[in-house]
Amino acid sequence: MSLVITIVTFLIILAALILVHEFGHFSFAKMFGIRVDEFGLGFPPEIKSFQKGETKYAINFLPLGGYVKIFGETIDDDSSSGPDSSRSFVNKSKWVQAAVLVAGIFFNILFAFVLFTIGSLSGLPASTDTYADTSIKNIHLSLTEIKPKSPAEKAGLHVGDILLSVQSGAVTLTGNQLTPDAAQQLIGGSAGQSIKISYSDNGQKKDVTLQTASGIVEGKPAVGIAMSLIGTEPRLSFLKAIWRGAKLTGITLKEVVLGLYQFFSQIFLGHADMSQVSGFVGIAGMVGDASRFGFAYLLSFAALISLNLAVINLIPFPALDGGRLLFILIEAVKGSPIKARTANIANSVGFALLIALMIVVTYHDIAKLIFK
Repeated sequence: MSLVITIVTFLIILAALILVHEFGHFSFAKMFGIRVDEFGLGFPPEIKSFQKGETKYAINFLPLGGYVKIFGETIDDDSSSGPDSSRSFVNKSKWVQAAVLVAGIFFNILFAFVLFTIGSLSGLPASTDTYADTSIKNIHLSLTEIKPKSPAEKAGLHVGDILLSVQSGAVTLTGNQLTPDAAQQLIGGSAGQSIKISYSDNGQKKDVTLQTASGIVEGKPAVGIAMSLIGTEPRLSFLKAIWRGAKLTGITLKEVVLGLYQFFSQIFLGHADMSQVSGFVGIAGMVGDASRFGFAYLLSFAALISLNLAVINLIPFPALDGGRLLFILIEAVKGSPIKARTANIANSVGFALLIALMIVVTYHDIAKLIFK
């Protein structure tokens, strides 16, 4: 996939995920009679906007986010006691406020379910390593990881390339002989010898010759690739696809929660590997890799991002939905509202910190591309 197509695909996925999340807030606010002043996709400057009823709808220049302006989320005199204060977010009951905040998270989970269901209808990619089902069709040995600065990366191999043969000395692996274990054993025993790899890159047959290197895999020479036998699951009927979509959503959501819990636990212990954190640039690269496995796999990857977005928004940090939910819980417990100035300052500081974090992570993404 070309760089331009990768970027466009990433922006489409990002826009869809944000649109779904913000539409959750928007639709629930409308349902509970809360005034919605603006619904925007992207960040200003504004490209185009139109007014429908009381709500302004805007398409903005920077396609890296989105927002919905709900009357009363930012507390001021007008929203708390003005002429339209009865339709203010801050003056609704705590459970209504919580429902509006959770709606964005719920819609991201629902969107992941829809994507998994569509993928199941068309046939999802599946690895024989984890899917012991003889009904998997079109099985081939695909590259699932390329180590940075490895001979494989320098030779131009990419995630998603399909291996056709691996040759070292008088031994050539092809057809049914070409398995992950057999290829790894042949490569690991080829120190000092040239290894010829034939592969398919988006349907185009290519050949590359490379040498093993030490230090990539502990204890043996390697070229820096991970492989898996990947095929396609059979297409499911509509009802079975719905069940499969729900099951995959539940399993993936659980894995995302556990993964983030372990990551934050490692941060507190001082053992977190921050190099594994990716921002927009890193995720765009992953979108390019995912697309090489086919449209159904790309849908699954988008579903994974959607679930990550849902879980991250539940974190009780100011400016995130979880932080606002925490404020609502505190107010419910103490029986009185948090001071408007305190809440607004906390959310502003939280938003500034999130923007700063995004800039830092994006810088590291770009640095990894330049200095890899």
